[in-house]
Amino acid sequence: MTRAAIVTGATGGVGAATVEALLDRGYGVVAVDLAPPPAAWAEDERIVPLTADVSQEASAAEAVAAAETRFGRLDLLVNNAGLFLRKPIEHTSVDDLQRLLAVNVVGAFVFTRAAVPALARTRGAIVNLGSISGLVGTPGQSAYAITKGAIVQFTRQSAIEHAPLGIRVNAVAPGAIETEFMSKAVAAGSDPGLDWDELRRNNPLGRVSSAAEVADAIVWLAGAEAVSGEILSIDGGHTAR
Repeated sequence: MTRAAIVTGATGGVGAATVEALLDRGYGVVAVDLAPPPAAWAEDERIVPLTADVSQEASAAEAVAAAETRFGRLDLLVNNAGLFLRKPIEHTSVDDLQRLLAVNVVGAFVFTRAAVPALARTRGAIVNLGSISGLVGTPGQSAYAITKGAIVQFTRQSAIEHAPLGIRVNAVAPGAIETEFMSKAVAAGSDPGLDWDELRRNNPLGRVSSAAEVADAIVWLAGAEAVSGEILSIDGGHTAR
């Protein structure tokens, strides 16, 4: 029987790489994003594209129903959808913070809550997308760090709360990732802190991670049956310092 996953923020960067990694391992995927899906997804019976706002309870319920209708089960939820903001706190508005909280935190909450009954039936797993900004301080990321710090604690809390149901909950905490989004931000040149050379120097391994590497870690956590409540840093050793 085909295993099934829900991936939020599925159309770009880590989300798209995660969809591909899961397909390679035999999963069917409900791919959720506010952005329109790639045209090729419409021709792939293993993918159910869902254009939806992850912060809405109805979106979460629709995604779970889609997984159970198309694939008959749900084995994995990847709460990947997220917004990034790099701005000094004195220039950060309450609206900025609420916008990030809605997607990064409320989205993970409502999708987790909706998925728990289905995941309990398969003794499945949840992988949340954290960040090293939820573990260590980074200039200009107060609002973003609040949301990712919340994801770290939400992961640990969920792991304890849902362990009696056989559901494992973990998170990945990437550092800089070479994605189209990051490439555009660097190319814009509006933020002197966003420079590829500087980002590489900040990592002891001397390079940034790829979206595929983060996706591989997500898939590993999905299958690591003895692991729960862990925050796996993917940052070239940055937080080890």
